[in-house]
Amino acid sequence: MKDTALLLCDLQNDFLHPDGAYGRAGQGAAAIAALPARLAPLARQVRAAGGVVISTHFTLVPGRDGEPMIDPHLRRLRPFLARGDFAAGSWGHALVDELQPAHFSVEKVAYSAFHQTRLEWVLRKVGVTRLLIAGIVTNGGVTSTARDAHVREYEVTVLSDGCAAFTPALHETALASLASIARITSLAEAIG
Repeated sequence: MKDTALLLCDLQNDFLHPDGAYGRAGQGAAAIAALPARLAPLARQVRAAGGVVISTHFTLVPGRDGEPMIDPHLRRLRPFLARGDFAAGSWGHALVDELQPAHFSVEKVAYSAFHQTRLEWVLRKVGVTRLLIAGIVTNGGVTSTARDAHVREYEVTVLSDGCAAFTPALHETALASLASIARITSLAEAIG
């Protein structure tokens, strides 16, 4: 396990907690809400076996006027995002309590956890060559991160019931598309 990292994509309070940005806006899905409890046993096992737990954090960077810099496509999809949501260092930006602690946290401003982040540097420094990828959303951050990891020649496993999307169809389609570049396995198989 010393060469393995459990990568928890965007399992943040602003996405998952009822008081977070998405909860306040009435956005969510039962499959997404269930992830922390499902993933907590694996996170504990990875830590105990000497593996690394890394959390990625979607981040909205405040502009000069204090308003978050949000890409136009995201603004159209999520018009409820406001000042203070997903702000670095805030409660909403943090990994949910149930999955704490992560060995490393990586801020990201795009879907992929590799795009303009320090993730690859951290992985190389700690000797990680294998990634177990979990989190949200399957068709966004999980897929983008898994594909970028594959291109960088990491051994990639996507945890089929350790990630979720806003609809089951989006989740299943994303998993099917990843099968050519990643091992798709269940949490039970990963824990076993």
